[in-house]
Amino acid sequence: MAKATEDTADVVGMWVTADGYIRQELRSDGRYDEARGNRRSAYTGRYTVTGSHIDYVDDTGFTATGDIRDSVLYHEHLVLYRE
Repeated sequence: MAKATEDTADVVGMWVTADGYIRQELRSDGRYDEARGNRRSAYTGRYTVTGSHIDYVDDTGFTATGDIRDSVLYHEHLVLYRE
């Protein structure tokens, strides 16, 4: 479930790297769409939120994780800020 509850961080919205190269949209339906540079929908898939932790499953089956700390999303090696 992507929507915020008392125990779940509100993650829905656009998250971007400081240089704007990577843009990750976390949608309210539990899907994400990640653009890289001019490449739209470079990665798409679904995500779930537990507390401030995010688990991603790409449509190809690849998995990744992320954590929100101090309103910053740390997604594997990326640092993203809410737009």
